[in-house]
Amino acid sequence: MGLVACSSTVVRTAPPRPASKPAQVSRPKPGATIIVQRGETLYSIATRNGITVLDLATWNALAPPYTIYPGQRLRLYPGGGPSTRPAAANPARPRSMPSSPPARNTSPTPAVAAPSVPATSGFPWRWPADGTLIGRFVAGEPTRQGIDIAGSGGAPVRAAADGTVVYSGAGLIGYGELVIIKHSESWLSAYGHNRRRLVNEGQIVKAGEQIAEMGRSGAPRDMLHFEIRFNGRPVDPLRYLPAR
Repeated sequence: MGLVACSSTVVRTAPPRPASKPAQVSRPKPGATIIVQRGETLYSIATRNGITVLDLATWNALAPPYTIYPGQRLRLYPGGGPSTRPAAANPARPRSMPSSPPARNTSPTPAVAAPSVPATSGFPWRWPADGTLIGRFVAGEPTRQGIDIAGSGGAPVRAAADGTVVYSGAGLIGYGELVIIKHSESWLSAYGHNRRRLVNEGQIVKAGEQIAEMGRSGAPRDMLHFEIRFNGRPVDPLRYLPAR
């Protein structure tokens, strides 16, 4: 659902209605970008390109309420850095121009390496729930971008580290009742399939504080789907959680 002001070009998107279905599998398009057109929403763009709203938002460093702008360029694949705002229609020319064009560099352009994931985050993590580990992270597998912890309905779900709640809702398909916490400029954690959310957007939480009750919204059994993301890129939570 999009809301477009009559005298403004800003497009704001509201989360879509929840749906109890298996998690949508994102199909990244390496190197591909799109230009936002008037009236489009993040949800419509994500759906049209076979990408989840959460992935499209995190790949472009968009925070709730996921405001996008006509003319904005969105990346359809993971990568570092924020999305691009519209460029000026008539950029000013430089004050002076060289008398002759610069020599063209004919040397091959080196390939850009994918951003590395740090071994540590710089702050401690703790397990978000008690229970049995039933699903593990698999690099490059869109359906296994985090870990799954089985438990009983109503069991406490806790913040894995200090941070600020940036999303609390049921608008991201496949995640059910979802909470997302921002821990720093680079680190996020996500808690899906809850029965009930206990925190609101903008709320500051401490590590170990209960933020939700475990449930099965969008899942076939009572469980917590837990993700850690670095610059929007899912990483293996077991690399950062303490051994148990």
